[in-house]
Amino acid sequence: MDKQERYKRKRRRLLMRTAILLTLTAGVFYVFYTNFIQAEPSMVSEGEQAPNFALMDMDGERVELADYEGEGVFLNFWGTFCPPCEDEMPYMEDQYQAYADEDVEILAVNVGESELTIDRFAQRHQLNFPILMDENRNVLDQYGVGELPATYLIDENGEVQHIRTGGMSEQHVEDFMADIDPAAS
Repeated sequence: MDKQERYKRKRRRLLMRTAILLTLTAGVFYVFYTNFIQAEPSMVSEGEQAPNFALMDMDGERVELADYEGEGVFLNFWGTFCPPCEDEMPYMEDQYQAYADEDVEILAVNVGESELTIDRFAQRHQLNFPILMDENRNVLDQYGVGELPATYLIDENGEVQHIRTGGMSEQHVEDFMADIDPAAS
């Protein structure tokens, strides 16, 4: 092996090591950035304004929380894979029907499931209230939801009055709907 060939091999090794080092450095920077520098998801608390959002419903219509200003909103995050979510759906449907002519709305935000899965679930349970699709879980993160089901009771002024994590009984749903009914205030 002559001197020039050794020089070429050393140069290739140096380039390869540099490329590996740069790749590792970029990876470490990315992990550091996503875990320590990037903003944490917002945690919504009782007494705060509910963050506005816009999602598509099952009919392909854009629904924005701000559209319900002046009304009480029963905002429920759920998934078809969640047994407590499934258990509370009939109670929510009953209250949706009971408050059909009132200024109270139920918005059920499904987190990350396909439209087909949601549609089959809604048909099986004969659900008529608006079901919104949070495909990328952006709204879930915006509200800081960690466990399903999670329900946010929002008054007519857009303020979060109560947050409930975990399943609800029929009485809970009835009481919560009455709590956010502007006519009852």
